[in-house]
Amino acid sequence: MFSKTRVTETRSQQSATPAPEEAAPSSSPTSERAPETPVSTPRQRTSPSVLSADLKVSGNISTDGDIQIEGNVEGDIRAHQLVIGESATIKGEIVGDDVVVNGRVIGRVRGLKVRLTATARVEGDIIHKTIAIESGAHFEGSVQRQDDPLASGGTKKLAPPAAS
Repeated sequence: MFSKTRVTETRSQQSATPAPEEAAPSSSPTSERAPETPVSTPRQRTSPSVLSADLKVSGNISTDGDIQIEGNVEGDIRAHQLVIGESATIKGEIVGDDVVVNGRVIGRVRGLKVRLTATARVEGDIIHKTIAIESGAHFEGSVQRQDDPLASGGTKKLAPPAAS
């Protein structure tokens, strides 16, 4: 965290006279003023949104945050971090920076990091930058590595092997 002490030390080293806001006493010794300009920080982590096992969604889901799905979704899902629970079934495309599949997905999976756990069942193509598939995972489809798998452009179907 940032502290006001460091700010005032830097100012006092630059000039011997106190700045006007430093000269005014504060009402309480423990109160500090918030910085006037917000500090640029990466996306703050919050707890993920959770769709429980008894929930059925028909439609697309999109968020800049994290989401954990335990229920059934018929539609596309886009999130920063996406966790598909063991009891979940997704019928649609999944797009996320970090995708962890524990349940069933019928459709395409696109992610910077994709992980299929031992309980995963995926029927569809996976487009990824990095992938991990645990022993025991069921996967039917093609796997394609791309530097930017989140790009919205369509991907080419992999060509069948040429007959010799």
